[in-house]
Amino acid sequence: MPVRLVVSINAEPGKGSELAAIYRGRCADVTKEPGCLQFEVFQSVVNPDRLALLELWADQAALDVHAGVNATRAPLPPGLRAPGSVREDYEHNPV
Repeated sequence: MPVRLVVSINAEPGKGSELAAIYRGRCADVTKEPGCLQFEVFQSVVNPDRLALLELWADQAALDVHAGVNATRAPLPPGLRAPGSVREDYEHNPV
């Protein structure tokens, strides 16, 4: 069953556009991973320091492989991401 992740990310004040640009680069890489159906970052029009990362994986196994690959990626540059990010996982049941 497909798995949808919705990740809310807070950038440090004034750093939302810079953080979004870095995530766009990561999105290009992650979408090449097996089982990745969507991996996109969105920047809030109301609060530019708030991002949403939408992920859709073919199944939990694909997400687990991604987690392993993600652990090998270079960390984000310091001073961009603020505390308070939230990740929610959902079963994806399209109508």
